[in-house]
Amino acid sequence: QVHLMESGGGSVQAGGSLRLSCAASGYSYRSNYCMGWFRQAPGQEREGVASIDSGNRIYYADSVKGRFTFSKDNAKNTVYLQMNSLKPEDTAMYYCTAMGKSCYYRALFKDDYNYWGQGTQVTVSS
Repeated sequence: QVHLMESGGGSVQAGGSLRLSCAASGYSYRSNYCMGWFRQAPGQEREGVASIDSGNRIYYADSVKGRFTFSKDNAKNTVYLQMNSLKPEDTAMYYCTAMGKSCYYRALFKDDYNYWGQGTQVTVSS
């Protein structure tokens, strides 16, 4: 049974930073299967923020490029999303997701993924 658990969300002012974490059970990050971070604001579609492929290439949505950083710690079986220079439009529920298989492409569509965490709320005030 795969279980993903996000943490690290909160409320910050514009320009601030947060670091999200996603710990896994029943799923080893050493497998180098593809993983991603998504977000969903009220009334909007779930959108891809960042992903890592099986060659450890990292991809970002244009809206967060240069501000967000995806990283992975295999020893801790945890992935992170460092979010800097946050904007009010970054306000959303953020989800960690895992594909359960290898991939070698920019996987930023929600239908690519099989496993999802419960989400952590990020709120950025102006």
